[in-house]
Amino acid sequence: MGKWTTGLCGCFEDFNSYCCACLCPCVVVGRNINVLDQGNTSCCTGGTVFCLLHSMAGLGCLYSCLYRGKLRNKFGLPPEPCNDICTECWCLCCSIAQTYRELKNRNMDPALGGFNP
Repeated sequence: MGKWTTGLCGCFEDFNSYCCACLCPCVVVGRNINVLDQGNTSCCTGGTVFCLLHSMAGLGCLYSCLYRGKLRNKFGLPPEPCNDICTECWCLCCSIAQTYRELKNRNMDPALGGFNP
């Protein structure tokens, strides 16, 4: 099994992405989803669905949790569904930022559409 390249509380490793995750999580979630779905879900669509679910029913964390599971599968990280749900529900900004950093550290930078030059 693989290991995370960055910790949940490693927000200062990439402070810009953490600030964006806190101030405008729909953008960061949308970018993460776009990369994890290999471009099949646009950044705009992923971010909008997250925003609607989060604002209307507080369920954005569960939507984001689905993609945290996809990240785990993609990189062979050990499955921890209960941990993921708790992380998404109580540490949403940190979790979104960690997913972003993980993709970036594995040469799939969400800001570049998943491709590093």
